[in-house]
Amino acid sequence: MYHAEIHITLRKSILDPQGKAASHALTNLGLTGIESVRIGKLIELSIDATNEQEAETIAREACEKLLANEVMEDFTIKLTNA
Repeated sequence: MYHAEIHITLRKSILDPQGKAASHALTNLGLTGIESVRIGKLIELSIDATNEQEAETIAREACEKLLANEVMEDFTIKLTNA
């Protein structure tokens, strides 16, 4: 059994209105020194696979087919033994 943490973020070339709003709010709260904010998603999967390569393939396929919009988003996958 494997645990996959998938981080999905907007590509750098895509404007992030949620991140922009959060950045303004943080400034209004008096938090200085924050250059920019980007907001993304964290998705966790439990994957029943015989080895790490198979688990990686399953997680990548899930991202490519459903979880991430590859036109606008990038994703990274971190696998650990569950």
